[in-house]
Amino acid sequence: MSDFGFKAAMLQYFQFVKSNVRFLGFGYFTAFISTFGQTFYIAMYSGELRATFDLSHGEFANIYAIGTLSSGLLLIWLGKLIDRFDLRSYSFFLCLGMAVACLSISFAQGIIMLTVSIFLLRITGQGLLSQAATVTMARYFDDNSRGRAVSLAALGFPSGQAIFPAASVLVLVIVPWRSVWLFSAIILFALVPPLLFWLLKGHRVRHENFLATNKKIKNLDLSNKRRQWTRIQVLKDMRFFLAMIAMMSTAFVITGLNFHQVHLTEIKGWDLSVYASCFVIYATCQVAMSVVTGMLVDRYGALSLTPFYMVPMICATFVLAYFDASATIIAFMALAGITGGATATIISTVWAELYGVLHLGSIKAMVAGIQVIASALGPAVFGWLIDSGTNIEHISLACGIYSFLGCILLASLFKPRLLMPWKM
Repeated sequence: MSDFGFKAAMLQYFQFVKSNVRFLGFGYFTAFISTFGQTFYIAMYSGELRATFDLSHGEFANIYAIGTLSSGLLLIWLGKLIDRFDLRSYSFFLCLGMAVACLSISFAQGIIMLTVSIFLLRITGQGLLSQAATVTMARYFDDNSRGRAVSLAALGFPSGQAIFPAASVLVLVIVPWRSVWLFSAIILFALVPPLLFWLLKGHRVRHENFLATNKKIKNLDLSNKRRQWTRIQVLKDMRFFLAMIAMMSTAFVITGLNFHQVHLTEIKGWDLSVYASCFVIYATCQVAMSVVTGMLVDRYGALSLTPFYMVPMICATFVLAYFDASATIIAFMALAGITGGATATIISTVWAELYGVLHLGSIKAMVAGIQVIASALGPAVFGWLIDSGTNIEHISLACGIYSFLGCILLASLFKPRLLMPWKM
């Protein structure tokens, strides 16, 4: 690309952001506050939680798996509500739910209450808030801007990863872990809803335009209407299930490894605070790749890119399997962050390309539910393996092989056409 072409592309990119800054801000901030329910953040308190409730690695992983699996199954049903309710009311109740979740874990006294608290954190954070951040962007932007919109909103995820872990290490030195969650609940209840309402100012007009477009879609002939698949139709498409077997590997692997970060650092001889601070590297790479992936999706389409986005994560697992030096943390975080940045964009836009946007909330709810279930299985399976004496290197190697086979499966399903782009 010439220097002039690059400058023109950047100017167009910034104009797009300027024209949609408030709504893009809604997507970004929704993704950001989902951090309270993300595995890497909850795992920062795993040591305190295991000590408070007298749990082993495997026992805590099982409790986490129960809460997460339950949230994933419920998400498949709850996630479709975003197709039916006003986004402003929907967002308010999500914030309220997250506040209740933080309050619940702050006052948890027994195993049952801990499990319920984790369930609430996962369903509101990783589940519904994450879904809302990406579904709204994929729904209200067209094929020429959907990738950029999703990628910009998805920057909220790495922002949380860059800020929350390092902040939690510092805060836990000053105040007890229960107080951290209590203060989080107060902020989520008192300060976040007004900000989200401000970011959604004018959304009624945007939604009316979306409904008008949908009305036109419904009047199209049958061959065109097939692009707007219902959830029942998607469930009859074998490609969906085969693709999800591969795509769930990112949630399974990255969540599983980060959940057991305390054990990982102990075995490798690394300082936990150094590992936590390196989430900034993860976040930086995730941000850069998210922006790049958004532009690539708008140019080449998500279907063409899907078979390749897990390759850096495969390299990350091999690095973790074969190296012990402290510099390994940097390589692992950087490579995993690249896949993480691509994942948020691709896994949200590929379904819009494949099945349309009319029922995207319901379809994405199934995807998110499966992803949450995978993120529950990762910590549980890894915890069981750790308790049974399997070393972390063998676990990492197995994860890399699984992800590599997933790439091959996605390539066979979507047949990448990067050398023949349909958008120039």
